[in-house]
Amino acid sequence: MADVQVTCINKRDRNSTHEGITHLGNPNAGWKWTRAEVIASIEAKTNTFFTMVNGNRGNIGVVDGPNGKYVRTYADGKWNDNLLALPECL
Repeated sequence: MADVQVTCINKRDRNSTHEGITHLGNPNAGWKWTRAEVIASIEAKTNTFFTMVNGNRGNIGVVDGPNGKYVRTYADGKWNDNLLALPECL
């Protein structure tokens, strides 16, 4: 299992604070996956994913929401929006 850092995201509407993430990636590591691929990898336990914000690690988990599954970071014992603060993947 690889421990993979996410450094960028793509959203349907970049300016929306709650719009769904479509892709996650790390250009320095040479990858960009769809949200569905990341969710499948987490659920299959083939990879773990995380962000680093202000030197703090946020582990990425899967949440089964009312509109389907989505990814969210978990740090310091609580869910947070670290993913939404990441820059756009090119």
